[in-house]
Amino acid sequence: LRGCAERVVLRFAPLLAAYIWQREPFRLRCVPARGDTPAHIGGTTLFGDSVEDEWFIVYLLREITREFPGLAASVQDNDGEFLLIEAADFLPKWLNPDTSDNRVFFYKGELHIIPLPETEGKEWEPPASSPTISQALTFLSTRSEESLAAAPIRTAVYKRISGYPEKIQTSFHRAHCYLPAGIVAVLKQRPSLVAAAVQAFYLRDPVDLRACRTFKTFPPDDRVMTVVTFTKCLYAQLVQQKFVPDRRSGYTLPLPSDPQYKAQELGMKLAHGFEILCSKCKVSPDSKTSVLSGPLWERFLSSLKEKNYFKGEMEGSTKYKELLHKAEDYFQHSVTKPESSELSPGDEVLTLLQTTTFDLKEFEKEAASLPPEDDDSWLEISPDELDQMLKETTNQSHTSSNEEEQKYDLETVVESMKAFVSKVSTHEGAEMPWSSDEAHVTFDVDSFTNALDRILGGEDSEELDSDDLDEEEELEFSDEDDEDSDVENQNQAQKAPNKDTGSLRSIMKEMDRELAHTSIGRSFTTQKKAVSSAKATMSQNAGHNSETEDPELTPVDVDMNLVDNLLESYSAQAGLAGPASNILQSMGVHLPDNADRIGPNKEAEK
Repeated sequence: LRGCAERVVLRFAPLLAAYIWQREPFRLRCVPARGDTPAHIGGTTLFGDSVEDEWFIVYLLREITREFPGLAASVQDNDGEFLLIEAADFLPKWLNPDTSDNRVFFYKGELHIIPLPETEGKEWEPPASSPTISQALTFLSTRSEESLAAAPIRTAVYKRISGYPEKIQTSFHRAHCYLPAGIVAVLKQRPSLVAAAVQAFYLRDPVDLRACRTFKTFPPDDRVMTVVTFTKCLYAQLVQQKFVPDRRSGYTLPLPSDPQYKAQELGMKLAHGFEILCSKCKVSPDSKTSVLSGPLWERFLSSLKEKNYFKGEMEGSTKYKELLHKAEDYFQHSVTKPESSELSPGDEVLTLLQTTTFDLKEFEKEAASLPPEDDDSWLEISPDELDQMLKETTNQSHTSSNEEEQKYDLETVVESMKAFVSKVSTHEGAEMPWSSDEAHVTFDVDSFTNALDRILGGEDSEELDSDDLDEEEELEFSDEDDEDSDVENQNQAQKAPNKDTGSLRSIMKEMDRELAHTSIGRSFTTQKKAVSSAKATMSQNAGHNSETEDPELTPVDVDMNLVDNLLESYSAQAGLAGPASNILQSMGVHLPDNADRIGPNKEAEK
């Protein structure tokens, strides 16, 4: 296993050496067998706020299984099988947190899900609950074609890791910073320390800021302009923090209108982060010459040269040294160092300050010809861009043109709501139907009509509602339990439900007549009949004697009332998130913007 781990590290060293991790780097170590888990190569990485670190690890694991076909890889985070969460819309019904243990793997560069047993008589079938890791690996090695995840599941996961390794460079942000020369020298030796400094400043507390009153390690004297490479996550955390330095620190800022204000503010915040790191540590010199002189380092360096890691740079040149420092840093902290003996970032900074010499004039000469910093307009997102990002994230973005989107049919809203009502609802939640483009929606009209008749008390309905059935059962059970009753009384009891049914219908009719003369009845839109004539007839009948029966009530237009109420709720949201838009978007229906604030009734009439 140790030799395999070394080969993996050597193969992916060029990618890992250039990467800046938010909290902890990607490490692999040999883990001995324990219980049902065989000996394997594994590791744990704390990625903090940078979700991209997590998905970069997923990309690495997929590529490792592609490059080394004899390996299978699984990955979990605090939420469990987060790969399944990413593809939750496409998972089979049987796959849930209770049955997903030891079923999700990368094998030969593809995503696999160990299936449930389907037939008997084969040599081995995975158990119905969760297989052991040994059973899962046996299945992968012998019947991998049966465990290949469905295409929609693989597409959802692969989309999340698409763009690597080129995506590594696009995740960086280079900005000008006005920093003490000591920090500039440290970052040239180990650029990844910028992550620890940003985290120290971002998570500071009043105790940490005590050390920043007098800046013993990085005083504001001898500051110089330089370019610092952040990840976009680190840059956003640093630039969005509102902070005023202590007057005793010596750090002062120019007016916001000054061209160097942004660089000086970033440098001031970063200097506070480095000072906080060093204030928590003591000088702990650690020589790395012995680590970088063994045969493993020689093989590691040779592998980097074979894969053109140095990009043709002359040995000894500034760019060559920069790349070499990154490689040394990665090798020292991710390959040879046990996690328990790793130095803290503050100790590393102090050690580098002791062992590194720098020339302030050289730094000033470099500051005179710095490359331009990157544009940070990506920090600002317009509402339209946010909507588009949300649509892409939920896999519900529309591919039609703007003209097609304007041809909006309100019948889609009605059909989606009907499909939602017809779906199964359990203690785990309701099943959300998707748009007609993704799945065929079935709707049982008869069942819906019967249910509506039972609610409205229609004359043609011969079925009882749940309350009537309960009453009927109670009557039947009471008759069966009554041992002293004779046959005649039993027959009378069996006819009681029919009598109760008629009584219930008469009560419902009476309620309808009463509601017809109130504002409640007029609040519903009726079907396309002479609505005004019907209202006039009802008002005239109301003026006649009470013994005259009302004409047949005009049926309620359920679809129109549904649309009317949805649009009214959507209009009340005033462009914000709300129940109407949330439930419709979850079913793949996107209402157009209510830009002109058209009233719900007018919208419904259109």
